[in-house]
Amino acid sequence: MSYILIQRELLNNIDKEHIWHPYSSVLNPRTNIKVDSANGIYLNLEDGTSIIDGMSSWWSVIHGYNNETINSAITEQIAKMSHVMFGGLTHEPVIALTEKILSIIDDEFKYIFYSDSGSVAVEIAMKMALQYFSRENSISKNKFLTVKRGYHGDTFGAMSVCDPTTGMHSIFSSFLPQNYFVSEPKSKFDEAFDKDDLNEITQLLEEKHESIAAIIIEPIVQGAGGMRIYNKEYLVGLKELSLKYNVLLIFDEIATGFGRTGKMFAYEHAGVVPDIMCIGKALTGGYMTMAATITNEKVAQGIEKDGNILMHGPTFMANPLACKVASTSIDLLLNNNWQDKVLGIEKYLKENLTICEKLEKVKEVRVIGAIGVVELHKNVDMDFVTKEFVKRGVWIRPFMKTVYIMPPYITKEDELQKLIDAIYETIQIMDLIKNMGV
Repeated sequence: MSYILIQRELLNNIDKEHIWHPYSSVLNPRTNIKVDSANGIYLNLEDGTSIIDGMSSWWSVIHGYNNETINSAITEQIAKMSHVMFGGLTHEPVIALTEKILSIIDDEFKYIFYSDSGSVAVEIAMKMALQYFSRENSISKNKFLTVKRGYHGDTFGAMSVCDPTTGMHSIFSSFLPQNYFVSEPKSKFDEAFDKDDLNEITQLLEEKHESIAAIIIEPIVQGAGGMRIYNKEYLVGLKELSLKYNVLLIFDEIATGFGRTGKMFAYEHAGVVPDIMCIGKALTGGYMTMAATITNEKVAQGIEKDGNILMHGPTFMANPLACKVASTSIDLLLNNNWQDKVLGIEKYLKENLTICEKLEKVKEVRVIGAIGVVELHKNVDMDFVTKEFVKRGVWIRPFMKTVYIMPPYITKEDELQKLIDAIYETIQIMDLIKNMGV
């Protein structure tokens, strides 16, 4: 065995024996596939093969990997400064980024608080809501209302508004604040809205509004809770209820923002604007971690009543390098017909991914924007399907019953077809194994 191969094996052993990967065992680890480099929509593996990334690295790499424009922006910014504390200081990259974000969101939004991950952006949104009502002398309004099947992050505040039963965080239930949950909206995005969807949440607000600070929800698409796509009228109803019962409305757009659903932000489908919005993931085009919590004049004034301030301040808040990357990513979106690309992906998926509905294991196929979902009747065998997908030259990471893709916006039709073929063939094999009784 050559020296290079020995070194490679030693490094891989370090990964297997010492590195804790997300949502997995460190004592009985899965084999993780080593990526050497990435270009465009392709992940280049250690063994020399390349596979199509159908996940955009957890929904963030919207322009693809190794984008020359973003690479150049990084080099330019590093030559100036990679980081400087944001307490008492400011800099051009954050000012430029703020101007760009304000130009693509509703005029009701006025203020942006930067952080370094989506979960933290949610924590800050929850803090904003609690501080808003504490300054309004409504300290009893200290709980949150949300729908089941939701996901908002892995930190403690965010976990407390994730689905308490089917979510990933039930083990922490005895430690988490106890918030209110109602059934998830049932009306599908492309079907007539059933007003009864709002009955449960209306009744709960009627009974408990004096203890509720805010409603928090993922608009249009529930992500890790099952990739559910629901009717926009549900959001219209939530906005009306939030005003009627004096609770704030928080939209978690971390997964849906920056064009993923065919609109720049998912709230645009409904034509309603929340009081607070969280963004992240695709904010930097998937290059580095960054998030933001955005709010309006009403919330800011409520928080700062009597000279108070928002009590939060991450070390890497408004990191100049991340700000420069985010600005460049937004420019790429605006200057490269992002909506045509996303709607083109949507059209192709609607026309071709539906072939999976013929398969016995498939319950439903659904599509919105650059999101394609195949829901199965039962949970998938992760180890089995991962090997089958890689064998077919694609990277797809299913979750529970859902096999889904969120490809980069630069993905071409033949590449989309390869993703679709891989999904169809892999599920077909699963059907054959089941029918053979293996």
